[in-house]
Amino acid sequence: MTISAAEDIRALLKQSADEVNLALDARLADLDPCPPTLAEAMRYSLHAGGKRLRPILVLWCCEACGGDRDQAMPSALAIECVHTFSLIHDDLPALDNDDFRRGRPANHRKFGEALAILAGDALLALAFEILSEDVSDQALSVAMMRELSTASGGSGMIGGEVLDLAGQSSEPNVDEVARIHAAKTARLIQGACRLGGIAARAETSRFNALSEYGHALGLAFQVVDDLLDVTGNMEDTGKQTGKDADAGKQTYPRAVGVEESRRIADDMFERAIAALAPLGSAASRLTTLARYVVERNS
Repeated sequence: MTISAAEDIRALLKQSADEVNLALDARLADLDPCPPTLAEAMRYSLHAGGKRLRPILVLWCCEACGGDRDQAMPSALAIECVHTFSLIHDDLPALDNDDFRRGRPANHRKFGEALAILAGDALLALAFEILSEDVSDQALSVAMMRELSTASGGSGMIGGEVLDLAGQSSEPNVDEVARIHAAKTARLIQGACRLGGIAARAETSRFNALSEYGHALGLAFQVVDDLLDVTGNMEDTGKQTGKDADAGKQTYPRAVGVEESRRIADDMFERAIAALAPLGSAASRLTTLARYVVERNS
């Protein structure tokens, strides 16, 4: 991307992230009768910053199919709750054992392990509360809950985490890396795109285009994350780097090296862009976003 293009996409991302943050603030303004300490722990991680990539994908994919972002905002908030739940639990000593997230102490370092676990649990439950209460069309509500539960459950993100843990006892294998990444990261990003399509009531060809785009984009995103753990620094990434190799994780750099990993990320980017063809010019922001994901340093 040129400098101006990079600046443009950052400005667009910030604008949409700000809208998501305002909507989150409004939805979480009153969590009574939730215990205050639990509410504080939930808000701590939800408001820790981050790119808001998944909710932005929900909004932009909805709009690319002719929908209105107000239709998509409940599922955007829901998927951010699920994503934040996953980060809280990922950082726990039993999983990745990270002390920092987005440049500040991880939830369990701030509130203790027990409350961190419960804050993650509560955010997962809140996601489905939002979809059941804030989506007026019952059929859409059910479809969104089905998509989010599938993307985040045993055949999606959580199942991928199990594969990730199991892979730490094995030698690096590129096929296993692809399998883990497809479930652990790509499925929830794909779910964000599909939720946008559901909100817009997209026709089949456009919905399938979003689904393929999300899968390829999710794989590219995780390859870049693998690379940043090798080549990045905590100042940029907001978390400790170099931990994947120390933990023996299945990653592309360990399996095929840095240069081949970059080639794989570029290939996934090309696949993502090609998938958007049925949407035509309506997908221009999604195209630029895909390039931004591949070229990011945090």
